[in-house]
Amino acid sequence: MNKTILRLFVVILSMALFVVSAAAQQERPVAKDQSLRRGETRATFDPNFFKDARVKSAYQAARDVPWLLDSIRCYCFCEESFHHKSLLSCYVDDHAAG
Repeated sequence: MNKTILRLFVVILSMALFVVSAAAQQERPVAKDQSLRRGETRATFDPNFFKDARVKSAYQAARDVPWLLDSIRCYCFCEESFHHKSLLSCYVDDHAAG
């Protein structure tokens, strides 16, 4: 019985630490590193255009941290096919939702 209580305590403590850690990370601002940008300057597509919550969330993230997505090369061959400058380029229209 004591082992079961100890295990339960460890699980609860672990969950509490995870929640506290996640909350602390939410409060920290994301540092901007503009030096890695690949040059996409067009505005992102409106997230409210989409009904799917996952797609809307992705487009909102692109709108919130464009400098981050602009520093990542698009690996789905958009650069060659659509002349995209970065991953951010996929979010200037409805291309990323497809």
